Amino acid sequence: MKLREISAFVKGEIGDGADIEINHLAKIEEAQPGDITFLSNPKYSKYLATTQASAILAAKGVEYRELSLRKTPILLIRVSDPYIAFLQLIEVFYPKPNSLPVGVHPTAIIPSTSKVGEGVAIGAYVVVGENSSIGRNTTIWHGTVIGDNVDVGDNALIYPNVSIREQCLVGSNVIIHSGTVVGSDGFGFAPKPDGTYDKIPQRGRVVIENDVEIGSNCSIDRATLGETRIKRGAKIDNLIMIAHNVIIGENTVIAAQAGISGSTKLGNNCIVAGQVGIVGHIQIANKTTIAAQSGISKSITEERKTYFGSPALEIAEMRRIVVAERQLPKLLTEIESLKKRLEELEKILKGESKK
Repeated sequence: MKLREISAFVKGEIGDGADIEINHLAKIEEAQPGDITFLSNPKYSKYLATTQASAILAAKGVEYRELSLRKTPILLIRVSDPYIAFLQLIEVFYPKPNSLPVGVHPTAIIPSTSKVGEGVAIGAYVVVGENSSIGRNTTIWHGTVIGDNVDVGDNALIYPNVSIREQCLVGSNVIIHSGTVVGSDGFGFAPKPDGTYDKIPQRGRVVIENDVEIGSNCSIDRATLGETRIKRGAKIDNLIMIAHNVIIGENTVIAAQAGISGSTKLGNNCIVAGQVGIVGHIQIANKTTIAAQSGISKSITEERKTYFGSPALEIAEMRRIVVAERQLPKLLTEIESLKKRLEELEKILKGESKK
């Protein structure tokens, strides 16, 4: 693809070298001649001096000192957002692989009580329960099981071996990756005097609103009563546990291995990093950021705050604590030294008092 064609596609500005042929996309530190790369994060600007790429997507109006250190010139396409432009080019250079053909595979089981919309593609060994509905242009890959009384919206994409249990609702434009279970029983057991447990009935459902993406091997528990709800535009990574009656706010993103306990409510536009644990029955304010491996033990009521640690504190306070903790070995050594000096002084004073 000619560089001028790339520039036109991403609505960029280009100077010299418009006729150069670009064959691949690559990361800035790995690019070779014939590749185009991008610079979005300033910490990668050090590679501007050494990258072997033929061209780079760079931000408009930004001057990069590192370009002056290059031994060979590099061509620039100036764009408003280099990262977004690069993502657009991925779709051009590496188109999405072929999807399932429209239609129902002969091994799929769909009862007469369930409805399938126009343009649906359903793969091999898919099982759909009674009184369920599949929206228009939805794709359901091989081996997926959809329970009774489940509604799946339009343009959804459900990858192989997903389980969506009874009574759950999946909106339009939802993506669910392999191995995920939607509507598993919530973790509810009542202790008995003899030390055993009675299972608490789990009779609610899970509601996944439009434009949500859920990664692989996630468990989203149904509510005990009522709903567990993942609101519009939320993005859930792989290996995440969302317990019964949890509410995830709009456009909130949650990274891998996070766990959210029952009846907790996350606000809109929150960022939850990897391996975060959140206790149950609390609320997290809108636009909260929680750093990786943090433990949230109480509600967060102020918006736009960042938390870190376990138990988590506001990140500025936690950084001061971390810095202080790093000084502990040195402080312990100094304390031991002071103790020895004090003991020596006491011996001297005792000796003088006897005289």
